[in-house]
Amino acid sequence: MDQIKIGKFIAECRKNKNLTQAQLSEKLNVTDRAVSKWETGNAMPDSNIMLKLCSILGIDVNELLCGEMIDMEKKDEQLNDLIFQMATNEERYHKRLKHSSYMIIAISLIALISIITVISLLIPECGFQYFLIVVSVILFIIPCLIALKFKVETGYYECKNCQNMFVPNYKGIAVLMQTPTKKLLKCTKCGKWTWCKKLSKK
Repeated sequence: MDQIKIGKFIAECRKNKNLTQAQLSEKLNVTDRAVSKWETGNAMPDSNIMLKLCSILGIDVNELLCGEMIDMEKKDEQLNDLIFQMATNEERYHKRLKHSSYMIIAISLIALISIITVISLLIPECGFQYFLIVVSVILFIIPCLIALKFKVETGYYECKNCQNMFVPNYKGIAVLMQTPTKKLLKCTKCGKWTWCKKLSKK
């Protein structure tokens, strides 16, 4: 989705309805600053007010997301293009999260090894040295948990046994037995451990 295009379209429709940003924001129960952000392409309307916004502006959601009035003859074609674009954007987002999780873990591991090596070489063996090592390990675990959160948000897994699609919990994500496309997980429906296939979306 082109947020700049959508923002200009919102502004155009608002002006066609002879509404100021303040008047539109009052009807939607939001601040005029929020409307300004939409119209400049710096933000998108929340999904819970999108239908009301469309109703006020006299457009439908498809036209809002396309950023233009849709010709009825080309409506199906434009809708298909929009769905494809949204799916592509979602897939790219998931890939970025996945790569970010690997990067975070790799950098954290390198930092942990480096810090422990420096501590071992520069500080004599004593309680303070052990304390610093424990602190280093804790600081390593925190970004790893963030990386696990990224992995949880990057799609679904399909159970080989019952074809149930589910998002695993943190414990399931932490299990190391996996291949590039599959992971050993316990299904939330049938309760069996199977090699579940990774899907980008449900």
